[in-house]
Amino acid sequence: MRPADRQAGWVRYEGTPHPGETREETALREVQEETGLKVRITGTLDSIEYWFVQSGTRIHKTVHYFLMEPIGGDLARHDHEFDQVRWIPFADAPKVLTFETERALVAHAADLIGSADGAAASPGAGRPAEAAS
Repeated sequence: MRPADRQAGWVRYEGTPHPGETREETALREVQEETGLKVRITGTLDSIEYWFVQSGTRIHKTVHYFLMEPIGGDLARHDHEFDQVRWIPFADAPKVLTFETERALVAHAADLIGSADGAAASPGAGRPAEAAS
């Protein structure tokens, strides 16, 4: 597969861990609930921290990102709160993503997938996704 043909699936969700659930378990559950896909984690990416104000309260959030590979499911079974769930080419990600930190993270993921280890990966391998805590 040529690098231009590689696809990036960007899953942006707010995932709150259930009691006793690890970050990884939260990410896997949230991706399946929100996209309809069953995935496995193939690697970890950086975390991003930020602050925001909600209802007058200052909140600190850390978002943990993972590379994932779909192993089942169907995008047509995505959560109703999303109008559309789709794969996009890595080259289109900068036009779609709002925040520079996310654009940089996807560029890093593309570099990782394009490395010697990722060159033989299946078309669904190594998709970036996040879990918030």
